[in-house]
Amino acid sequence: MPERGAPTPQESPQAASHQAAEPPTGPNGEAPADPLAGPRRTGFLVTLVLGGLTATPPLAMDMYLPALPAVTRSLSAPAATVQLTLTACLVGMALGQIVVGPMSDRWGRRRPLLIGLMIYVAATAVCALAPSVELLVAFRLVQGLAGAAGIVIARAVVRDLYEGVAMARFFSQLMLVSGVAPIVAPLIGGQVLRVTDWRGVFVVLTGIGIALTVLVWTRLPETLAPADRHGGGVGEALRAMRSLLADRVFTGYVLTGSFAFVVVFAYISASPFVIQEIYGASPQTFSLLFGANSVGLVIMGQINGKLLVGRVSLDKVLAAGLVALGLAATALLLMSTGVFGEVGLVPVSAALFVVMSAIAVTMPNAQALALMRVDHSAGAASALLGTSSFLVGAVAAPLVGIAGEDTAVPMALVQLGAVLVAAACFVGLCRPWNARATVEGGGPARPRDAGSPGEEN
Repeated sequence: MPERGAPTPQESPQAASHQAAEPPTGPNGEAPADPLAGPRRTGFLVTLVLGGLTATPPLAMDMYLPALPAVTRSLSAPAATVQLTLTACLVGMALGQIVVGPMSDRWGRRRPLLIGLMIYVAATAVCALAPSVELLVAFRLVQGLAGAAGIVIARAVVRDLYEGVAMARFFSQLMLVSGVAPIVAPLIGGQVLRVTDWRGVFVVLTGIGIALTVLVWTRLPETLAPADRHGGGVGEALRAMRSLLADRVFTGYVLTGSFAFVVVFAYISASPFVIQEIYGASPQTFSLLFGANSVGLVIMGQINGKLLVGRVSLDKVLAAGLVALGLAATALLLMSTGVFGEVGLVPVSAALFVVMSAIAVTMPNAQALALMRVDHSAGAASALLGTSSFLVGAVAAPLVGIAGEDTAVPMALVQLGAVLVAAACFVGLCRPWNARATVEGGGPARPRDAGSPGEEN
């Protein structure tokens, strides 16, 4: 996989000659060591670490789902109060990215990441020992705030090292590691609860956090050169975000990815009730369907990275993913409203499989296209991507249960509505039929290289 700065097949000869004429140098004029250079297993290890960083917060949120009834009984707390432990973690992950992303632009990637991981481990350990639901809610918030460092900095590291189609390919590789986390986490949590109580879930999460901290400390180098860092404080970070949001195309890709992510939140929130309560599937059947959707997500992510990216423009692949999402969500709505009469579990499961597979070509490409608009402030850009997704998802996810547990109509409506909004943002703001320039803030536009994604071929 080509690394950032290395000419790719999509780059123009002018860009390649410019890079050859001006090689990067260290403080003494020497060529800096490439942190990802070396054998293929090194690249795989970095992919594994970055995938683990993006997977840990969803694991922290979703592995805990099967334990909610047990927490209610153990802490003698109302169910509504225990639900706040999920809300607190989700809000923490959303807001934490806004804080940590700009920090990583100022101090580099490793320092904020390691601090965030250490706080995450400590907060998770306290959750395992929490004597009251109030303390559990408070430290779930801290856990989310600190765990957000993994999500936002992982994306920023990818932007430091890759660009163009290489970045899109790497995002698809991350999908192999991190894309299944929100789906399989409840299944893992259920297995943990077979041998221990709800506190054991947090013990397992603490162990995962410690292992990831060690891996980052020993294996993930600093990827943001000191010359590329920003010396400003919160004010400069906010100005950088304002400049990014002023870029219509960047904002369009952020919103497209965020509303596509709503489809995932709706699926995770509603599918246990839809599949088990409405269609009468057993927990084991539900687990198998979750696993099948995970496989579809991973396979399509790899097809996107290895077969589509570099051969078809990212905008076209993103558009195809949105069309597939829209068709599957429409089919789910028609089935749930009885247009096709009584339908069984198989057609509904097939539509959900298409939904999750299409996400694998929608999310990575939307993120890559947004980050391709950014030359600096990758941390701030990554923070906006993550915070927008989590906040929009947090607002939309409760809507799937608005009509109770006996109908799938709200889930299908939320998914179809989210896809339509995502498509409107893509068409109205990104305007993918136009050749565009990469800009940031008020700086000069840098034309895309010939044949780069987003241009009409």
